[in-house]
Amino acid sequence: MDDLLSGALSRLDEAAKHVDVDSEVLEKLKYPKETLSVRLSVRMDDGSRRSFPAWRCRYDDTRGPTKGGIRFHPSSNVEEVTTLAFWMTFKCAVMNLPYGGGKGAVKVDPHSLSKSELERLSRAYVQAFAGMIGPDRDIPAPDVYTNAMIMGWMADEYSSIVRQPSPAVITGKPLPLGGSLGRDDATARGGFYLLKHLEADLGLDGTAKRVVVQGYGNAGFHIARLLHADGYRIVGLSDSRGAIVCENGLDPHAVQAAKELGGSVTAYTEGGARAVSETDLLGTPCDVLVPAALEDQIHKDNAGHIKARIVLELANGPITPDADRILEKAGVIVLPDILANAGGVTVSYFEWVQNRQGYYWNLEEIHDRLRAIMETEGRRVWNMRTGKGISMRTAAYAHALERLSSAIAAHGTQPFFIG
Repeated sequence: MDDLLSGALSRLDEAAKHVDVDSEVLEKLKYPKETLSVRLSVRMDDGSRRSFPAWRCRYDDTRGPTKGGIRFHPSSNVEEVTTLAFWMTFKCAVMNLPYGGGKGAVKVDPHSLSKSELERLSRAYVQAFAGMIGPDRDIPAPDVYTNAMIMGWMADEYSSIVRQPSPAVITGKPLPLGGSLGRDDATARGGFYLLKHLEADLGLDGTAKRVVVQGYGNAGFHIARLLHADGYRIVGLSDSRGAIVCENGLDPHAVQAAKELGGSVTAYTEGGARAVSETDLLGTPCDVLVPAALEDQIHKDNAGHIKARIVLELANGPITPDADRILEKAGVIVLPDILANAGGVTVSYFEWVQNRQGYYWNLEEIHDRLRAIMETEGRRVWNMRTGKGISMRTAAYAHALERLSSAIAAHGTQPFFIG
């Protein structure tokens, strides 16, 4: 996992070659501001007690309180959390949100817990990190294997600790507890708006527009649904248990229904759909590949199999730096995670704003505001890409770095102090 963080930092170094940035800015951004590691002690249903490693990282708060999800996953560790917080720092800067980057995790398989144990674990997390989070300091949200119910428990626990209702402490909550309309599909919808805005630039306005989606959780299902409704043909889908392809096209709703009954997308066999390996899925000819699973899914050993023209990253860090170079050499355009999947944090920002002002927007307002931001920042990154002759990923990091640099330099750097 050290490779994950070093890979993320290498992208910072590459971006710094293309913008005027003081060395102090890079020094500040190469290290997290603070990281807290704890063990959560939880009473289990059988009366036993178990402890679970847990972390929270606030990477940088120069532009505002830190923001980032909490994941429950058996493979989580502190390096992963730090890297995710680093990515969130740049993602918020790309979107011009008044936030820094944070992230949290618990090393646990949530599927092995009862609902009561899951609630106790969620509340224990807030008890442990109550001094670190807060509406004006660090605002968590859902991530892998966490959801609105868990966020509701966490917000309730924080409110009990501070003895006052504090809905703005956490986003991604259930609607009756101060959640925002449009949060359920925000990550996918942001990516959809970005792709639609750049269709002509990407050469997608007159093609068959075939799509492969790797990962069929929340983001994967919703991007397949939105693209299918817009006329794109979904020719491949996968989840953690298998993959299917169908040249004639897949109906995302029908596949989802089959998955709910059979436990995997491979349960869907209608219309010529057939099960394939993950490698074969990535090698399926398509116009757009959407990685919507976990980190490092596309690496040097499988990047050469990809036959997509465009990659829309809805997962965080799905492509390693080595794979990036292979795809770039092959002429594949990657719409990077810190831009393409930023719809989630953007609508989380909308939720925080609504919580603080006590006034809530309708769904059309949410969608309109999200579309405007995705189009504005997507166009700026695209223009930087074409103007400087660099990749979309490097352009996105450079765009974010300019904003972070301005904020850090506003506090004074060496040239200011030595005159």
